[in-house]
Amino acid sequence: MSQKIFITGIDTDAGKTYAAGWYARILMDRGLSVATQKFIQTGNIDMSEDIEAHRRLMGIPLMEVDKAHVTAPIIFTHPASAQLAARLDGRDIDLRLIDEATERLAAEFDVVLIEGAGGIMAPVTDDFLTIDYIASRDLPVAVVTNSRLGSINHTLLTFEAVKRHGLRLHSVMYNTFYDGTDALIDADTRGFVERYVRRHFPEAEFLLVPVL
Repeated sequence: MSQKIFITGIDTDAGKTYAAGWYARILMDRGLSVATQKFIQTGNIDMSEDIEAHRRLMGIPLMEVDKAHVTAPIIFTHPASAQLAARLDGRDIDLRLIDEATERLAAEFDVVLIEGAGGIMAPVTDDFLTIDYIASRDLPVAVVTNSRLGSINHTLLTFEAVKRHGLRLHSVMYNTFYDGTDALIDADTRGFVERYVRRHFPEAEFLLVPVL
């Protein structure tokens, strides 16, 4: 049975796209077939730039499921939150399209990594958030974090949301791309988050995402 994992971040620029592509490559190296899917893509017209980035990181060309828009079934033109981008394009967000696309991928690949849009509380509609989608589909979640100033606060708030909604924390992906401004802060942030995960989510894997 295919494994489906939802990849979210502590904020919009946590590095979800990079982490998703990197992790897909790791799983491929373990002998698994992997597809990445973009939950809702904004700021594009025909092809998802995030899916293109995933394939570059995976070291493969666009797949047939990419060209058929199965991996990015909903694309809006304006680079904004999903609910605003949909309103600006005069379209509704049909979650059935996403569900159907995920199931098509799950029938073909061992693992489906679904990259979210924005953070875990980002709105899909005025009364339905990304976290509601994750919970209603019973998807394990991977959280991408980093060492930027304020990231500990954002990370813990994300963990609290995960816990409150009864989600399964699959992994925490610490994106080292932002390391380098202050080595002391980098090390302290990484250590604090890793210790917190070990105490509160012992079943979750803590992964260091390197700069390739």
